[in-house]
Amino acid sequence: MNRPVVAFVCVHNSCRSQMAEALAKRFAADAFDAVSAGTELRDRINPDAVATIRRLYGLDMEATQRPKLLAAIPPRVDVLVTMGCNVVCPSLPNRHTEDWGLEDPTGQGPEAFEATARAIEAKVKDLAARLPALLDGPAAPAIDLRIGKDD
Repeated sequence: MNRPVVAFVCVHNSCRSQMAEALAKRFAADAFDAVSAGTELRDRINPDAVATIRRLYGLDMEATQRPKLLAAIPPRVDVLVTMGCNVVCPSLPNRHTEDWGLEDPTGQGPEAFEATARAIEAKVKDLAARLPALLDGPAAPAIDLRIGKDD
């Protein structure tokens, strides 16, 4: 059986979705494969997000990740997680969709980035624990997501 794939999606794939991908690879690698993407492209990962993940977890997102569009991830994922950014996503077939409703810390201080990272860590661990039950049911139809703040 193939390993489940979880996609973390936001507008620019530059902050929260990148943090989620990095933390999922650290804390849930035994449960699923993590990818992230955006509907628009930024030229780099948010430097404050990079610094926060490096400081808290010792991970270098710039060495292992890059901003990417939805077309760069698998055409079907098992779980689609939106970060709470109100973008319009094209249809992405999946078995389960959830929105984490995380506020974008961009433009705020280090405390906001740390709080976001800690919230993502907790949500990633929770998702890993819930994943078998989530994937036990029938596949969800492809949907259009309506999501809109910058990431």
